Amino acid sequence: MSALHIKKGSTKHSAYNLRSTFSDAEETHTIAVLVENEPGVLARVIGLFSGRGYNIDSLTVAEVDHLGHLSRITIVTTGTPQVIEQIKAQLGRIVPVHEVHDLTAEGGSVERELALLKVSGVNDKRVEALRLADIFRAQVVDSTLESFVFQITGTPEKVDAFADLMRPLGLSEIARTGVAALARGL
Repeated sequence: MSALHIKKGSTKHSAYNLRSTFSDAEETHTIAVLVENEPGVLARVIGLFSGRGYNIDSLTVAEVDHLGHLSRITIVTTGTPQVIEQIKAQLGRIVPVHEVHDLTAEGGSVERELALLKVSGVNDKRVEALRLADIFRAQVVDSTLESFVFQITGTPEKVDAFADLMRPLGLSEIARTGVAALARGL
């Protein structure tokens, strides 16, 4: 009787398929976590990321239900699909966590960020900064003879684009809130 000469991983339907189904491509995901509003919960959630070497690109936290003592943590993180799934599974195991939603995977979401930018400049640079602020719908929230403080809201990409244009005009300081996000629809 002759041995079977089956090439490992030869087809995707093979019982001997040993090809990796994992993707090495990194993706950015926005994860919303509803948690008990109690001391130490944020530290436990963040500890999960730092303990495993995962990076957090953006983090926002706020109480969303005063009577129910619930807070919402919005985390923007980057990783392979397997890492993202592992993060979601591990977040769901933390006791004070009520819900974990991957807004990126679940469909459309609305994401916004608030930023304050201090731009120092005089003469033509001042006029150009005001012109660009008008185009980006940024508001002047403080003004001196040497500088402006602009407030801008929008997607993180919009805030990045505005900051990139303000750098040559004298951007001296920036403060960002991080991403706040909600799923679209019901």
